[in-house]
Amino acid sequence: MAKIAVIRISGRVDVVPKVKKTFEELKMDRKFSCIVIDDKPEIMGMIKRVQDHVCFGPLKEHVLKELIVKRGKFTKKVNEKEMESIAKEFMENKKTMDKVGLKKVFHLHPPRGGFKKSTFLPYPQGILGKNEKINELILRML
Repeated sequence: MAKIAVIRISGRVDVVPKVKKTFEELKMDRKFSCIVIDDKPEIMGMIKRVQDHVCFGPLKEHVLKELIVKRGKFTKKVNEKEMESIAKEFMENKKTMDKVGLKKVFHLHPPRGGFKKSTFLPYPQGILGKNEKINELILRML
């Protein structure tokens, strides 16, 4: 099953209550927070509800390794070699983030070099919605 990365682009102001509730359920409480999810219909329905405020797309394994090493928050002490094996097991669906002691939300920086497109328009003109270049964006935000 493919992994999907979701990054919240917009802030908290002028957000409809349904969308606000969905962000709370996804644990995306602030701007530039990122989650990694499975491509399941019930979760993708939630993403469709907030697609005007987030960008999402398929995640590559090397980007997930970088994300875990640089921005992962663990409940126990873990060294870098263990982090890489955790990323590999997570991509192969052998373990979940909860079982390895990794928090589900990654808090990122604004992208280095800025956004290349508008943050108000959907993907072909802007970056919101389904975005095929999500991996490049994540690497610039680490």
